[in-house]
Amino acid sequence: MDYKGQKLAEQIFQGIILVSAVIGFIYGFITEQFGWTVYIFMAGVALSCLLTLPPWPMYRRNPLKWLPVQESGTDDKKPADRKPKRR
Repeated sequence: MDYKGQKLAEQIFQGIILVSAVIGFIYGFITEQFGWTVYIFMAGVALSCLLTLPPWPMYRRNPLKWLPVQESGTDDKKPADRKPKRR
């Protein structure tokens, strides 16, 4: 998941949570059943998790460009050739 995909996933997650909380509150208020508020909110949480947690292709449209691998010269040095660490 790239940075833009993370932002999109966060916006979708928060939007679904907010909408389900408002709908759940209104429905629970009208029916005077707090249980329905919780059920609707939990359904929204489950839906948002299903839509945002897996790495769907819509979250990977802008891949990061990594730097090429560079060979380092530290592998050839012996421990005695290295400078001691300062403390």
